[in-house]
Amino acid sequence: MRPTSLTCLLLLSSPLCCTMNQARLTVSPSSSQMFEGEFVSLSCEEDDSSAGWKLRRNTTRETRKECEDWGESAGSSCNITVTAPWDSGIYWCESREGATSNSINITVTGGSVILQSPVLPVMEGDDVTLHCKTETSNLPADFYKDGSLIRTEPAGHMTIHHVSRSEEGLYKCNSSSHGESPSSWISVTGKPTTTAPPPVSEAPPQLVFTLVCHLVVFCPYFISTLLMVSLYRHRPTGNDPPVSMVMTQPIQAEQGLDDDYDDIITSVTTEHHF
Repeated sequence: MRPTSLTCLLLLSSPLCCTMNQARLTVSPSSSQMFEGEFVSLSCEEDDSSAGWKLRRNTTRETRKECEDWGESAGSSCNITVTAPWDSGIYWCESREGATSNSINITVTGGSVILQSPVLPVMEGDDVTLHCKTETSNLPADFYKDGSLIRTEPAGHMTIHHVSRSEEGLYKCNSSSHGESPSSWISVTGKPTTTAPPPVSEAPPQLVFTLVCHLVVFCPYFISTLLMVSLYRHRPTGNDPPVSMVMTQPIQAEQGLDDDYDDIITSVTTEHHF
């Protein structure tokens, strides 16, 4: 059974609707790790406010809880005034229809060292800097990826230039004087591809040659036709007799010839009787 036009329209428009009703979760300060007692604000940046986006989270203590259960709602944002280790978890925005935004993993630690790393995915080809710090300063530290030592940085921060998908993984730092930070996952996303406009196609030489030949042949006929029409429309008509006069003169001449013929016949007959 072939789909109706209405069904096709719905199938084509449904992805567009799903694409338009999107939200993006952001966090301030922009860090995946934070110390206990800090202030943090999470926001749903939404394209459609009528979709009813709400912040939710999963932690070790609760599942799918809304902002009213763990924070202070402020419009499309949710604030945690004093963070605690049990605020560690996964946060996201969810619409009334069940659509979800990107998710953010936040770790709140009661320790003395954190690794400041991007909370959102890093664009492929960009630079990313990691900081190993205490509540007051950066620390000379060793940086690890997936449990393996990358390098030691005396200044306490490490920059990865032109990140690629291979840099994606679980990172942490360790200070010999203060201890080790929690681990955080760093995601790398590909750059959006731009589609170049299609090149302007040129007419093949054979087509151009054929078109020129047609123009050369057609133009003289077209010009001569225009000249003939113009001459016909502007021909002199003042000396031409009316149609009625042209038709009358031959008729009158013919009648005259008939009268002369009758006179001749009459004369011949009269002479014969005499």
